[in-house]
Amino acid sequence: MDGEAPHSDRVIEGARREHDARPYGVLVVDDEEAILESLELTLCEDYRVFTARSGAEGLAILDREEIALVISDQVMPEMSGVDFLERVRERWPDVIRMMLTGYADLGSLIRAINEGRIYRYVPKPWDPAELRLNVKRALESFELARRNRALAEALREANERLRAENLYLRRQVERRSFFDRIIGSSPALQRVFEVMEKVAATDATVLVSGETGTGKDLVARAIHYAGPRRERPFVAQNCAALPETLLESELFGHRRGAFTGAHADKKGLFEVADGGTIFLDEIGETHPSLQVRLLRVLQDGEIRPLGSTETRKVDVRVIAATNRDLRREVAAGRFREDLYYRLRVVEIALPPLRERREDIPLLAHHFLDRANQRMGRKLEGFTNAAMDRLVAHAWPGNVRELENEIERIAALAGDERRVGVEMLSETVRGRLPEPPADTEAQPREWDLNRAVDALKARMIVEALRATGNKSRAAEKLGIPRQSLQKMIKRLGLEGREPGRGATGGRSG
Repeated sequence: MDGEAPHSDRVIEGARREHDARPYGVLVVDDEEAILESLELTLCEDYRVFTARSGAEGLAILDREEIALVISDQVMPEMSGVDFLERVRERWPDVIRMMLTGYADLGSLIRAINEGRIYRYVPKPWDPAELRLNVKRALESFELARRNRALAEALREANERLRAENLYLRRQVERRSFFDRIIGSSPALQRVFEVMEKVAATDATVLVSGETGTGKDLVARAIHYAGPRRERPFVAQNCAALPETLLESELFGHRRGAFTGAHADKKGLFEVADGGTIFLDEIGETHPSLQVRLLRVLQDGEIRPLGSTETRKVDVRVIAATNRDLRREVAAGRFREDLYYRLRVVEIALPPLRERREDIPLLAHHFLDRANQRMGRKLEGFTNAAMDRLVAHAWPGNVRELENEIERIAALAGDERRVGVEMLSETVRGRLPEPPADTEAQPREWDLNRAVDALKARMIVEALRATGNKSRAAEKLGIPRQSLQKMIKRLGLEGREPGRGATGGRSG
C-alpha cells in the first residue's frame, strides 16, 4: 500500500527479559560461513549471538553458555539438523528450536519438523524482518514457558508447604484433643501441660506422680498419642493389681511349663507394646526382684520371658506412675535407687484438686454433661450455693471423687433441672451449724458459705416464730413463699416450722 514501508524495512524490536538486563542467547548452527555472518548481522543488535559450523560445535557451546533459542540448518555434514536438534531437545528440552531449510519436498520438511519437534522452520532465502519477527515470537514463547514453569514450581512448593502445615496442624489438633481430655485452666495445670508438650515429642522415660484420682493415666495416654509413637500400641498395667509372679508373666511373658498353669507360650506386655508405649501404673508397689528386671529393660531394651533362656530386644517407651513418694521409698530401702533415677528422666507432678480449685466448676459441668447423656437426665447446671460447696470441699479422692459425686447426683436427680445443695452427698454438703440462741451473736463459723447459711437459718426461724406461718414469714423476709420453702428444705429446718395455730387452722 501507498505510504507503507516495504516488509523488509520494518523495524522489529527484539524480545526482552522481564527481570534480567542480559539479552537472550541465540545459537546459530550452519556449515556455510556466509549464512552465519548474515544471521549474526540480522540478530546481533538485540541478542547475544553465538555461531557454530557443526552440530558437535553447537553442542559444546550449549554446554557452556545460556542459550534460549537454536537456529540450525537442516543439511550439514556429519550431523544433520534434525539429529542435532533432537539431541538439543533431549539435553536442553526448554530451548526453542528453529530450522533453516531449502526443502521443496513438503513431506520431508514435515518429517524433519516432527522428528526434531521444531518450533518453526525458516525457508531459504529468508526476509530479515520476518526472521526477526519469528525470533521475537519464539523467545516470547520461551519466556512464557519459563514463567509457567516458575509458577508451576512455586505452586508445587506452596502445595508442599500447605501439606506440611496441614500435617503439622493435624498433629497439633490430635495432640490438643488428647490434652483437652485433661480438664482445667489453672496455672498449676498449665505448667503440667507445658512439660507434657515438650516431653511428648521425645522418647524420654516419664514418671508421673500424684495422689490417687489426679488423672495420671490420662497424662500417660496424652503423652503417647501426642508423640511419634501414636500409631503404635499403648499398653497399660496396674502393678498393684497382680501378685508378683503373675505380674512378671504379664509384663515379660512366659514359656510353656514355666510354672503351674502355664500351658502355652504367652507374649508379655513389653513385647506387645514393641514400637509403642507401656504405662506402668502404681510402680511403687513392685517387689525388688521385679524392679531388677524392669531396670534391665530400661538399660538394655531386653526382656526374657519366664522359663526361657533367650532374651529379646524390644523398643518400648516407658511411662510410670505412682501415688507414693518414691524418694522416701528409696530411703526406706523399698525401691531401687537406680531404677528410680532411670524412671525419673522427666517427672510430671500432678497437683491435687484442692490446689487447683478454680478448675472444679469446669470439671463439674463436664462430668454433669456426661452423666446427663448416659442417664438421660436434664440437669442444666448448679445453683451458686451448690457450686460453692463443691469448690470448698477438700476432695481427698481428687478428680475421681468429684466425678463419682456428680454421677451420684445425676442418678438420684429425678426430674430436677438444677443441682442444689440438698442434692449433694452429706460428705460434700457438710452439716449446717445450729443457729445460736442469742440472735444478736455473730456466727463463729469461718467458712463464709456456711456462715451465710447459718445466718439465713436463724432469720428464717425467727420470721416463722414471729409470724406463725410461711406466707407471712416469706413476706417479712422479702422473698417468694416458694423460695422460702426451698430454703427450709435445703437448710434442714423442717422441724422448726410452726405448727397449727390457736384457732386450729393450718399455718400458711
